Amino acid sequence: QVHLVESGGGLVQAGGSLRLSCAASGRTFNRNIMGWFRQAPGAEREFVAAISWSTGIRYYSDSVKGRFTISRDTGKNTVYLQMNSLKPEDTAVYYCAASGKLWNRKVDKNAYDDWGPGTQVTVSS
Repeated sequence: QVHLVESGGGLVQAGGSLRLSCAASGRTFNRNIMGWFRQAPGAEREFVAAISWSTGIRYYSDSVKGRFTISRDTGKNTVYLQMNSLKPEDTAVYYCAASGKLWNRKVDKNAYDDWGPGTQVTVSS
């Protein structure tokens, strides 16, 4: 099992920026994909971004492409989500997740084995 802890959430005005961090520990050796998902009140949990732990290849949802950047620090076992030009519709609980599955399942939340507790991001208009 991979233990994940997110940090960096908070309240920001529209147009502002936040950087989320996700520290991983435990059985990280079989982790292939690290992803960020988010869930707004009354909505399904949705894919935001993913990164291949070994190659660094990245993938984004259309709603955040060009505004968010996912990155990783292999030495620190940490994944980041830099969020710029934030909009009120970005308000949600953001979750970090780890998957041992193949890259082609990166957007499927059911492919992720381990999840962090989440961090709240609120964007005011």
